[in-house]
Amino acid sequence: MGDKQTKSDVILIGAGIMSATLGALLKELVPSWKITVFEKLPSAGEESSNEWNNAGTGHAALCELNYTSEKKDGSVDIGKAIQINEQFQVSMQFWSYLVNNNLLRNPQDFIMPIPHMSLVQGDKNVAFLKKRYEAMSANPLFKGMEFSEDPKKLMEWIPLIMQNRNVGEKIAATKIDTGTDVNFGALTRMMFDYLKSQNVDIKYKHSVNNMKRTGDGGWELKVRNETSGTTEHHTAKFVFIGGGGGSLHLLQKSGIPEGKRMGGFPVSGIFMVCNNPEVVEQHHAKVYGKAKVGAPPMSVPHLDTRFIDNKKSLLFGPFAGFSPKFLKTGSMFDLITSVKPNNLFTMLAAGAKNMSLTKYLIEQVMLSKEKRMEELREFIPNARIEDWDLVVAGQRVQVIKDTEAGGKGTLQFGTEVVSAADGSIAALLGASPGASTAVSVMLEVLNKCFPQHIKEWEPKIKAMIPSYGESLLNNPALLEEVHATTAQTLRLSRELQPV
Repeated sequence: MGDKQTKSDVILIGAGIMSATLGALLKELVPSWKITVFEKLPSAGEESSNEWNNAGTGHAALCELNYTSEKKDGSVDIGKAIQINEQFQVSMQFWSYLVNNNLLRNPQDFIMPIPHMSLVQGDKNVAFLKKRYEAMSANPLFKGMEFSEDPKKLMEWIPLIMQNRNVGEKIAATKIDTGTDVNFGALTRMMFDYLKSQNVDIKYKHSVNNMKRTGDGGWELKVRNETSGTTEHHTAKFVFIGGGGGSLHLLQKSGIPEGKRMGGFPVSGIFMVCNNPEVVEQHHAKVYGKAKVGAPPMSVPHLDTRFIDNKKSLLFGPFAGFSPKFLKTGSMFDLITSVKPNNLFTMLAAGAKNMSLTKYLIEQVMLSKEKRMEELREFIPNARIEDWDLVVAGQRVQVIKDTEAGGKGTLQFGTEVVSAADGSIAALLGASPGASTAVSVMLEVLNKCFPQHIKEWEPKIKAMIPSYGESLLNNPALLEEVHATTAQTLRLSRELQPV
C-alpha cells in the first residue's frame, strides 16, 4: 500500500526532548488536535536527548563560564547568563505543572538537586571569576552564590579535586546550591509515555524521507516504515522538524526560503565515566572550568555528578572531535550531502574561517586515553586510568549561516528555530543550551507558527507557566514564588529529598 494517506493536525519529526515538549504543550492547549510522531529509532530519547549522549545537563548558566564574557572596560557581561537562567526557570515551571497534574510522576527520576560550581586557576582567571561572582551574586537570579579562594574552604566543597593538589598557583571557585542535574533521556521517555496516554500516535522505526507542500497550504510527508520496508504518505497542517542533527536535511527538502543559505558543522564528543563507586562518592557537584584557547564553547571541561538510572555517576569531559555524521546513528555522507548550490559559498566561507577549529577537533580525535587522563588530572590530580572508561557522546550540529555581525559563513553556537513565513513548518537546529531551554524554545515555535491562536491560549499557558510573558528579573516577588513552588513540586529542597 504505497498510496495510503493519513491526515494529522500536527506531525512531529524526531522523538527527542523538543518534540516531547511541543507535543505536551499542544496536548494541553488543544486536546482535540491529532498529533503524529515519527522516530527512526526503536524508542524515544535515543539520540541527542539521551542521558549517555550528554556529559553535563541542567544548564541554568550558574557555572558555565562561556555564558559570561569580559568587556573591554574590564566589567563582566552576564546578559546571556540571565537569558539562559530565565529560560531554565520556564522549563522548571512547565515540568512542575506536569508533575502537579500527575502527567509526570516521581520527579526525582529526572531531576535532582546538585551544587553548580565554576573553578579557575591563575591570577588572571581568579580576578575574572571574582568580578563575575560580584556581578552575578548581586542579581536575584543568582542569589546564594558563594566565592572562595581559600584552599581549606575548597577542600570542603570539592575534596576529590583538592586532594594532593599542588597549590602553587592561585585557585578559586564559585558555588551555588540551587543547581540541578536533569536526566533528559528519562524526562523525554516519561513525556512520551504521557503523550501516548493522550492518544498521540507515536510511530517508531519510521524515517521521513521527503516532504512537499499540498494545495491547501499543508504538507505531505513520504515516510518509510523501516520494519515492513513500505512507504506511507502522511499529511498535516503543521510540521515540526525536531530531529537533532537530522533536521538540516529535512529543512532543505522542505524547500522553504528561510532554510536556504544555511549549513551545519558536525562536532562529535567523547567523555569519561568513572567506574569506581568509591571515587564517585567523593564528589558532589557540577564543576565547570575554562575552555582551552581555540576550543569551541561546547568543549568546556567539566566534572559532573549525574544521576542516571537513579544511581550516582561521575562524568568528565567532553573531549570534542570531528565526524561527518549529523547523528550518532547517521551516515558518513551527512556533511557532504548537506552542501547545496544555495549554501555552498556559506559553507566554504565557514570552512575557511574555522580552519583552526577543524584542526583542533581533528587533534582531539587523535588523543590517546593517556592524553585524556592528563586533562582529567588537571581536575583530579590522583585520577587512575583503570577507574575511568571512555564513552562516545552524541553528535552536535552547529548552525552555519550568513549574519550581519559575522559576515558570510558564520558558525553559530546555540539553538535556533527556523520557520516558514506562513507558520506551517518549523525546524530546530543547533546545540547547547538546547534541552535545558526546551520549553522557551517551543513557546517561541508556538508564537511564530500559531499567532492566530496565541491570544486564546494565553490564559492556559499562564496557568502552566506563571511567569509567561514576564521577566523574572524585574519581578523579584514572582521569582521568589517560582523558586519556592518549583523546588517543592520537583522535590529539590534538601528536606524533601528521599533518603
